[in-house]
Amino acid sequence: MLREVVKIDEELCNGCGECVPACHEGALQVIDGKVRLISDLLCDGLGACLGHCPQGAITIEKREAEAYNETKVMETMVGKGRNTVIAHLKHLKDHNETTFLKEGVKYLKENASTLNFDIQKVIEEVHNSGDQAQSAHSTGCPGSRAMSFEPKNISNDGGDLVSVASELRQWPVQMHLINPSATYFQNSDLLLAADCVAFAMGNFHQKLKGKSIAIACPKLDSGQDSYINKLIRLIDESKVNTITVMIMQVPCCGGLLQMAKIAAEQATRKVPIKAVVVSLEGEILQEQWV
Repeated sequence: MLREVVKIDEELCNGCGECVPACHEGALQVIDGKVRLISDLLCDGLGACLGHCPQGAITIEKREAEAYNETKVMETMVGKGRNTVIAHLKHLKDHNETTFLKEGVKYLKENASTLNFDIQKVIEEVHNSGDQAQSAHSTGCPGSRAMSFEPKNISNDGGDLVSVASELRQWPVQMHLINPSATYFQNSDLLLAADCVAFAMGNFHQKLKGKSIAIACPKLDSGQDSYINKLIRLIDESKVNTITVMIMQVPCCGGLLQMAKIAAEQATRKVPIKAVVVSLEGEILQEQWV
């Protein structure tokens, strides 16, 4: 399918790094004096970095792209040198992409004789990098780092506030920040919720239980074309089993359901969609497969 990804003209790039903080997903880093896209995995082609390049070195290219393939990415990374390979593998580790990380390491081992750097030292450096804290040289936003975790049981200690266990199993959750290739989306049941739903609905986490989640506001969010592209990738690449779209009863919220329907029509796989409409008082007004 067609995908939009960032393209950097290395002849124009002077390595100033002004574009790096503007990358929503932390996929850009300054390495060896040039800005590098260290992982196609995290570039959704939104182009938030474009206006921050004083040299005009960044563009968006549209090309046929398969489902993410770590081997092909590594073929590109090794051509950019040892430091770029390390940055890429650390990036996978920081975003909890353990499956792709293992594939990257496997590629290095299988091609060790053709590489001009010590792969064992590269692997050790990646392995010893901190799991919870980013490197001092990394400018990616910690708030967009992909993480998965198990819900915790919380017991009420009898205090004034009653603690209720969260059913959230991942981070991040906002549509601009999620990575459709993240392992926690693979073969999951996806809950696509309007931002306001969780505030209106007192038992929202009961609906979230056992599901992956993405949230968005169809009225206020910009760059919503990228949402449709991500939903298509979730259907075709991550092979989500079902999509439950939870929206408020207000008219503008219907745009989120429409996005899901468009993505389902354009995807190559078929996936069932359930629409859930929530009242302003938090009651479910309608729940049906569409």
